[in-house]
Amino acid sequence: MEIKVEDEEFQIPNGQKVPLLQDMKAISQTFQSTAHLANLLPTGTVLAFQILSPIFSNQGDCDPVSRFMTAALVALCGVSCFLACFTDSIRDKDRNVCYGLATFRGLWVIDGSATITPELAAKYRLRFIDFMHAFMSILVFAAITLFDENVVQCFYPTPSDETKELLAALPVGIGVICSMLFVVFPTQRHGIGFPLSAN
Repeated sequence: MEIKVEDEEFQIPNGQKVPLLQDMKAISQTFQSTAHLANLLPTGTVLAFQILSPIFSNQGDCDPVSRFMTAALVALCGVSCFLACFTDSIRDKDRNVCYGLATFRGLWVIDGSATITPELAAKYRLRFIDFMHAFMSILVFAAITLFDENVVQCFYPTPSDETKELLAALPVGIGVICSMLFVVFPTQRHGIGFPLSAN
């Protein structure tokens, strides 16, 4: 079935015409924004958390050791999300990607394969927006953690009704607010665990 757009209508091969709604354009823009948001969290960290969470939490049936391991996993992944916001990448003269850590003086190349001039390094120095993104990344990771049933059952095996309501509403609220802030205040960094830029 081939769909062609003609004069704001869908043309279906059997001759029927369906009006193209303005809502479809809004939905398309929403999907594009959501896809952009996926680029703002280090996917490797989230994937590692989702793989290890059922194992460390014993699928939500925690004893003191598995509770400690789950807490350590959440903490390490949270720190990873935070620190990843301060990484960036550059291309060296051979067009190879080199990663570095943003500092107050500029970019410190951590893989040691490239040297950059102090003027170029200064373009990559830390800014307020980096700390804002790091804080929001931790909040979004916390929301992902609160959506994980294994972690919730590990720390709250028999939650009260109020706790259940909070655990259902809080991650959604965090996600919506941080999503809006990520879109309004985009980052220019392309660090470790994030998609690379074309240049």
